[in-house]
Amino acid sequence: MATDPRPVLAIVGPTASGKSELGLRVARQADGEIVNADALQVYRGLDVGTAKPTPEERREVPHHLIDVLDPEERFSAGEFARRGRQAIEEVRGRGRLPIVVGGSGFYLQALFEGLSPLPPSDPELRRELSRRAAEEGPEAVHAVLAAVDPATARRLAPADVQRVVRALEVAITTGRPLSRWIAERPAGEDPLPAVRVALTLPRTLLYDRIAARVARMLTQGWVEEVRDLLDRGVDPEAPAFQAIGYRQMVRFVREEWSLDEAVADTVRATRRFAKRQLTWFRNEADVHGLDPRQLSGGISEVLELVQSRS
Repeated sequence: MATDPRPVLAIVGPTASGKSELGLRVARQADGEIVNADALQVYRGLDVGTAKPTPEERREVPHHLIDVLDPEERFSAGEFARRGRQAIEEVRGRGRLPIVVGGSGFYLQALFEGLSPLPPSDPELRRELSRRAAEEGPEAVHAVLAAVDPATARRLAPADVQRVVRALEVAITTGRPLSRWIAERPAGEDPLPAVRVALTLPRTLLYDRIAARVARMLTQGWVEEVRDLLDRGVDPEAPAFQAIGYRQMVRFVREEWSLDEAVADTVRATRRFAKRQLTWFRNEADVHGLDPRQLSGGISEVLELVQSRS
């Protein structure tokens, strides 16, 4: 794909840091459209627990890659990169600024740098590993991955079964961990120029915001949303329900946990995820840090960065 010389704007950072708010404000001021890079907002029906933009916000500012999959469907970084680049080119074709907003680091890497070539899959081994995860729990296969590829295990949460299984599949079939494959065959064959802005907050403040957001989602009907999805026949083991927060709420709705247990585990898991996101974006090159508490000044700063790279 021929790359457009104009940079894309990416607003990245950990969950609950204010990415969506900043993205909307910049889009209003810079005649932009938003390309979603949140791995859960792609799913229809997962609205409250993903902090999805409201219908009013989506009418005001066009959004892409939201509500494109059913909860039972799987989504890969490669498919996201393909769809994301297509959306970006369409936005550019309208003469508008593409603004990528999200915190899924691996998806963003795939979009902007391309993916490292990896060995082909082994369907039989993948089925066996998936069966083991289902029977023994995701922590069991994650522990195996930690033994053979600790670097990748640190990057992936146990609940991210699809990627944990793929990493194990690579290590078992090739005798080399996925982290080594990526290090020796880095991405970057078809880079997409971008100005990347990472929202940063002190960790204690970020953790407080996470707890407050979980509480707010409950008042907005998160439990009712999950109950409705289950009543409509969505499989409790569907890919969308393996996400942080949703898997806990499923356990509450199915009367396996109390609400207090589900909420506490959601907050803990989200904080751990945010910590991994902070580490990911801190290690990324050419990323401009911005404190979201200074949003009014931050918008001018972001627009100057885009103009300087155009």
